[in-house]
Amino acid sequence: MNIIRLVESLPKTRVAGALGGQLVRAGTSVGANYRSACRARSHAEFVSKVGIVEEEADESTFWLELLIDSGILTNQLTRDLLKEADELTAIFTSTGRTAKKNR
Repeated sequence: MNIIRLVESLPKTRVAGALGGQLVRAGTSVGANYRSACRARSHAEFVSKVGIVEEEADESTFWLELLIDSGILTNQLTRDLLKEADELTAIFTSTGRTAKKNR
């Protein structure tokens, strides 16, 4: 929900809209794909879906960094979300590695 609120607060410029659109797609995809991974029908499906979650979390990090580096956003919420995206990427990377080892 914080990603949605952040994107809603972006300035109404073409660049901010484009970056925000990418961020909201990647950021909301993390939750949707994690939910899907939790309902996986097999171990292989779980590993695959967790890999997608990891990619989407990392992509969210990229879009947040771009918004910060471009100067479009500089507030604390953005930095907090960036930290959270980094942490989630690390968690899902570790989850994927562990799941692959436990095959």
